[in-house]
Amino acid sequence: MYVNSELVTKIFKNDRERKNSIKIIEKPSAEMCLSCKATKLLCGKNVCPILVNYQSWDKNRSEIESEIIQGSSPPGVFIGNFGYPNVSIAPMVSPESKNTEILDTPELWFGKSIMEIINFRYSLVRGNIRTNVNDVQKANKVLEQLQEISMAENSVDSELQLIKKPEQTLILSEDSQPLGPSATLKNLITANPSLDQRIEKAYYDRDLRATDAITSLYQNDVRISKIQKSLSTGSLGLGAFRKLVPTRWSITAVDDMISLFLIKKIKDNSTVDKFTVFTLNYLDNIYLAILSPEFWKFEWIEAWFPKTIWNQHGSEPYIMGDFETYHGKKKYANVGGCYYSSRLAATEKLNKERKQATVTILREIHSGYFMPVGVWNVRESVRMMFKNKPEIFDTLQEALNFASKKLTIPIQKWIGNSTLLKDQLQQKKITDY
Repeated sequence: MYVNSELVTKIFKNDRERKNSIKIIEKPSAEMCLSCKATKLLCGKNVCPILVNYQSWDKNRSEIESEIIQGSSPPGVFIGNFGYPNVSIAPMVSPESKNTEILDTPELWFGKSIMEIINFRYSLVRGNIRTNVNDVQKANKVLEQLQEISMAENSVDSELQLIKKPEQTLILSEDSQPLGPSATLKNLITANPSLDQRIEKAYYDRDLRATDAITSLYQNDVRISKIQKSLSTGSLGLGAFRKLVPTRWSITAVDDMISLFLIKKIKDNSTVDKFTVFTLNYLDNIYLAILSPEFWKFEWIEAWFPKTIWNQHGSEPYIMGDFETYHGKKKYANVGGCYYSSRLAATEKLNKERKQATVTILREIHSGYFMPVGVWNVRESVRMMFKNKPEIFDTLQEALNFASKKLTIPIQKWIGNSTLLKDQLQQKKITDY
């Protein structure tokens, strides 16, 4: 297979079970909006989603109130998953005729506010058409254009010809980046893009498995987001097995494949010398990682506070997590794509240091994170966290004492929801005797 079919199947099954996790922002009733007028925030958000829509739309109002969108693609493409295997595919184009790379490159977003990210995404217009995921095996002009866009080295001059004016909607997902205005595509015109030769080489190698292509591109310093786009458009893998992969699935699949590749490497390393703690605050999220001097294991736990997108009506933080042992993980993580994006960042750090460790990462999501912006946020935040100067401790208890000062939730509650921390606290070492 050209892609981890077992993982994709599990993601698809999980999607069906959580079919409401991706949707257009639900509009409050007129009665609620009129009694609120963005002052009481009765919808539970810290910022009125109606105002978010209006501000982002108003920024480009004169350019996108047309059926013709002339500008440049970051490059950006989107493959939907609704109705799989018959899915929506879409080039994404900004009305701006300039370098628009930042609009669809999450690696450049760290440090930006949620409003800035929403504005980036809302300034991109999608031209949607539906096709079968296996149509990459046929001669199809639009699919060929999408593949070229996904492989482009720089922004691509493009023109979307739409059936009607773009619909003013904002679509949110816990996994992929927000999506803005869209309409049915009539025709797509693109300039001849300059292709990234590293991706182009993988595209023409139809005997190269997708996993090998992905890890090779990663080792050649191709950005994760560009690899994900190429996988999504069916540009990688054994020729006879190439197909479109929905964007949100490709994001998790690439994070999974690369981190598994890195895990094999770090298992040959010695363990870290002492208990090492990293912290970071971003977008009203608190991240904290504890690296313990033991063989590779990994755990990700997140706590959604009241008034956040997934815990609007609760009175207490809702905590959930998942873990894997030295021998790996067989089931799809119940916390979704964040597990794989954080694991990728952790394995990158250990591989760079030529060490292995038992890694526990804790995340508190507070009310300032009023809408999800995608798992890139976790990946880039954890990457940045591991660049910070750590605190070093001789014992796990000392590390936990320090962690308790950085986190809002009591450390005992974190331990109670953790498998790896409890195991480390309870197990006896040979040196204890």
